[in-house]
Amino acid sequence: MKIKQISVFLENRKGRLSEICSMLGAAGVNIRALTIAETETFGVLRMVVDKPAAAMDAFRTHSVTANQTEVVAVEVPDTPGGLAKVLDILTDNDLNVEYMYGFVEKFTENALLVFRFDDPEKAHQTLKANGVNVVGEHDIESL
Repeated sequence: MKIKQISVFLENRKGRLSEICSMLGAAGVNIRALTIAETETFGVLRMVVDKPAAAMDAFRTHSVTANQTEVVAVEVPDTPGGLAKVLDILTDNDLNVEYMYGFVEKFTENALLVFRFDDPEKAHQTLKANGVNVVGEHDIESL
C-alpha cells in the first residue's frame, strides 16, 4: 500500500509555516508526519496528513503551490539496527531511497518511517514479501 504525501513549496520567510499549518487546521486536517528541506529563499514542506484531499482543497483555495506523490510508510523495529535491516532488504533488491523521514507518533511498538522511492510499487511489493509491515491510507487516517 502506498500513501499520499503532500509537498508544499514555501517562501523562506517568517510566519509562512504557521500560515500553512493554520490553513490545514481550519480545514480539519491533522499532520501525521513532516519534514522540511530549505534553502536561503524557499523550502519544501513534505507531509503525510489524515485527509490529503481536504488538504489539497485548502491549498488550492489559498493559491498555495502543492502536489501529491506516492510514498511508502513502513513499520521498522524500534531497536538498534532495526532500520539497517529494512535498508538491507531494499539494497539487496536494488531499490533506491530518494529520502525518508519519521512519523510524529508511533503506530505500534515499532517506529513508522516514510520512504520515497524511485519505484514505489516495487518497493511496496519487496517490503511486503520480506515481512515488513507496510502502512496504508486507512491506517494513517485512524492514527
